[in-house]
Amino acid sequence: MATSLLLSFSMTLPMQAKATEFGTYQQPFAANSLWNSRPVEPTFAGDVIPTSSYYPSISTGAYSTGIFLAAANDGPVTVKGPSGKKGLLNADDETYHDVTIPRWPASAAPASGSDGHADIVDPVTGIIHSFWQLKKEGTQWVATQYAWTRLDGSGWPEPGHYYQGARATGVPAAGGLMRIHEVADRSAPYYPHALCLSLTTNGLSANPTYVFPATTADWNAATVNTGAFPEGSLLMLPPSFDTAQITDADLRKVAETLKRFGAYVVDTNVGTPFSIYAEIGSDINLHRNGWNTDNANQLQLIRANLRRVTGAKGWIDGNGNAFTPEKNLNLLSMRGNWTLQSGTVAGAYQSWEQAVVFPATTTPSQVVNYNSNNLHPVSWALPTAGVSYKLTARTTGGGKLRLTVVDKGNGNKTLVDTGFLDNGQSATFQWGGVNPLAIVYAQSGIGAGSKVGGQLLRAN
Repeated sequence: MATSLLLSFSMTLPMQAKATEFGTYQQPFAANSLWNSRPVEPTFAGDVIPTSSYYPSISTGAYSTGIFLAAANDGPVTVKGPSGKKGLLNADDETYHDVTIPRWPASAAPASGSDGHADIVDPVTGIIHSFWQLKKEGTQWVATQYAWTRLDGSGWPEPGHYYQGARATGVPAAGGLMRIHEVADRSAPYYPHALCLSLTTNGLSANPTYVFPATTADWNAATVNTGAFPEGSLLMLPPSFDTAQITDADLRKVAETLKRFGAYVVDTNVGTPFSIYAEIGSDINLHRNGWNTDNANQLQLIRANLRRVTGAKGWIDGNGNAFTPEKNLNLLSMRGNWTLQSGTVAGAYQSWEQAVVFPATTTPSQVVNYNSNNLHPVSWALPTAGVSYKLTARTTGGGKLRLTVVDKGNGNKTLVDTGFLDNGQSATFQWGGVNPLAIVYAQSGIGAGSKVGGQLLRAN
């Protein structure tokens, strides 16, 4: 089955001179990231993106983003919250505090529009640092929101780490972006990955506001949206769409990409039916010599034919291999307000570590989080009554992890107690109760510093 899918699909692809190196500045994310993969024989909903105040667009300027590569010898920069504001929101740990980026390229510059997007790639740590409303106030860098993701990861959040970039869907602005070097390669008939786009409110759905692989949407999506397309949707041109109708070469390359990979809805805009994003500085301009009515009308033709993907016979990754996108993703985060229960040193959550980190200590210390913000309510991954889940400890330095579940609707009766788990140990339990509350414990090792994290997956 997988072999026949691969053979039939690869017939449409041109020969490549050399293999793509995924997880790099030039080609972010893993080969089997949905950004770098394409569906085989997709099925489609019938909904059409409606017209709005403006024509559809390719956005390369004020409301797009730049991606900036740090060098190993670049110095650190501390980014703060804007003056007079609460601070810099770190979306993963859900708190406001400064963040020091260990390597900051001198070329870094936010988009000039109100979103102020900028993504910084650090190849030393393998992290993409993603900012919203980044700017300079005097000599100080400030931003409203910060999030991060792995350069070699999926490019999409998981329920535990549900915000991994500055777009509304929790993805970095780098995801799906048409890059400067890709636009410049006019010999390529299409872009080698899915694209990213935004819709305006009359195209976006209020219920649901987002679908897999997105883990979140705009904060007001449920009240202002009136359309049919949830954020996270994959939109494609159907196989029957004739790209020969598109006379502009740059736009035809976009259309060919929309037939093969499609584009994910990652954000909202004001009044534009759809806007596809290209890296700031890209040489793509459909109105290069003033308003081009033909190109505007052909963008409308694409709008009228884009359809939401509802399923597929299979998926092909960036290396041409068949695979199944993984939806059973980690539910557990170690974020939270940790209370010291015993010992002398309080562990604290560190987002880049995805763990509670303890300093060196001569006696074990134990902290607990009663707030239940360790399980963020992602709609397509909510713990389900009667379903079994498996908790696996991920610790260093002798740290230990424990999870209990109590039923707030039944006198705080204890439903689950995994006991303390060492690194690699697991416990399987069934979710249940009237109003279950997860309580997480972390215990330090003795001696050098230790870290406590974990993974919670559906077991069946």
